[in-house]
Amino acid sequence: MKRQRLQLFLSLIMLVAVLATSCSKKTISPLGNSLFSVNPSPLELVGTKVPVTINGRFPAKWFDKNMSVVVTPYLKYDGGEALGTSYTYQGEKVAGNGTVISQENGGAITLRSEFNYTPAMKKSELYLRFAFSRDGKTIPGFGDLKIADGVNSTAGLASAATVTPATAPDAFQRIIKETYDADIMFLIQQAELRSSELNSSNLAAWKDLVKEADDDARKNINVEVSAYASPDGGLDLNEKLAEKREKNTTDYLTKEFKKKAIDTEINAKYTAQDWDGFQKLVQASSLQDKDLVLRVLSMYPDPETREKEIKNISAVYSDLAETILPKLRRSRLIANVEVIGKTDEELKSAVNSDMSGLSVEELLYAANLDGVSKEKVYTFVTQKYPNDYRGWNNLGAYYYSNGQAAKAVQSFNKAAGVSSNAPEASMNQALLSLAEGNTAKAEQLLGNASGANSLGEALGLLYIQKGDYNKAVQSFGEAKSNNAALAQILTKNYNKAQQTLNGVSKKDATTYYLSAIVAARTNNTSGVVGNLKSAIDQGVSASSILSDIEFAKFLTNSDVKNMLLK
Repeated sequence: MKRQRLQLFLSLIMLVAVLATSCSKKTISPLGNSLFSVNPSPLELVGTKVPVTINGRFPAKWFDKNMSVVVTPYLKYDGGEALGTSYTYQGEKVAGNGTVISQENGGAITLRSEFNYTPAMKKSELYLRFAFSRDGKTIPGFGDLKIADGVNSTAGLASAATVTPATAPDAFQRIIKETYDADIMFLIQQAELRSSELNSSNLAAWKDLVKEADDDARKNINVEVSAYASPDGGLDLNEKLAEKREKNTTDYLTKEFKKKAIDTEINAKYTAQDWDGFQKLVQASSLQDKDLVLRVLSMYPDPETREKEIKNISAVYSDLAETILPKLRRSRLIANVEVIGKTDEELKSAVNSDMSGLSVEELLYAANLDGVSKEKVYTFVTQKYPNDYRGWNNLGAYYYSNGQAAKAVQSFNKAAGVSSNAPEASMNQALLSLAEGNTAKAEQLLGNASGANSLGEALGLLYIQKGDYNKAVQSFGEAKSNNAALAQILTKNYNKAQQTLNGVSKKDATTYYLSAIVAARTNNTSGVVGNLKSAIDQGVSASSILSDIEFAKFLTNSDVKNMLLK
């Protein structure tokens, strides 16, 4: 009995020893962060995402043939963490779908992830988390491995608030040109003025219009007389006929103008054979064989040959003689009137006294004159012309540019409601979407904004938010704005970026902050110090600078430290 107990005891000792030896072989050695590299380093915000590629390797003799491990990159920041894409790796004896790692040789690995950016990630750390298992059971491993610090969030400085909103144009013209005409008709081969023509209501109305324009101090007028003969009858006959018609008409008007005290010059000319008028009338007619006539005109440039060939088409010529040719025997009277609009001073005076007498075009133009209240004028336009989207749109643009976001949204929405397809309304709706980070909706709206002024700025911001920085630079063109400079920084064109920042007309905290980034990236310590000081004076907090990787290597500088500790 004692012998059996002794044998059992020895067997238990041996089993414990075997198990202990087995477990000791399965202990997982920690990995060092020197085995892993991160690209980009530091991580960078691209559009609204933080992409990362992690390259690493499992060393030789490290990976157990029966073991699996799930590796998950994650960003840890104050208040939370963001998980990346998990990757599974397995030993050579594991049946599964993971990537097999040789125990003898180890193996290289690549992990790609993309995190949705939040501002808190500006100060963050990139870790790898390892979850081990053997034979389908979880086994203990080692703690998470830190492999990188922080996210460069410079791209996040793009702002919809500084984009110039689109304003709808006015159609105001200082001088408006108007043309009024009347015809005096003649009988075939005659140049005498007939009383039936001279007493027509059409001619009377034309003369009254000339008199009214001549009497109006805001109108300039000149009169033209163009006399014609129809193309039939021969060139010599028609030339004399057209000349006589012109003279008789001019003499008549001269007497009439003197009688009515109209002081304007008369410019007269005549055309012997009105082939151009003939062709236009034929083209506009319903003649059965008009294509045949038009073909003759194109084939024969010589007037006599034309006339002969057309007369040879006997079936057509009778219709031409009845419906087309009589309309060409005429003197055309043309009154060219220039309407002179109000001066800038007159418009400003009206805006400050009584706007009710101004047209919508005058109002929209006057809103941009120095010393005029845009808000006052555009508000009046929305009241007097509520169905003209331009008043609502431009009022919204005024509010937007002056930081009154809620009022801007209301006005932009009203403009879109009145005319949803107007390019300016579409662009400003896109701005609201960009401010919300909704690039898909903004892109759709900008597709309807062709022709809107400042469209390039909106497109530039869209491309920054989408992470396409080269297209952003192209869209901004030569614009002098913070966003344009940011696009140039993101494409590493630092000289151009600083030139753009120097040209910004209203420099703000972001302007100086971006200049400090340019200085930091070009190792200009004095530029970093000076621009950060200006940025702080404009309201940038010391904490935001301390957490910005752009300035990490300058935080030990005494001038920077003293400035941030104030």
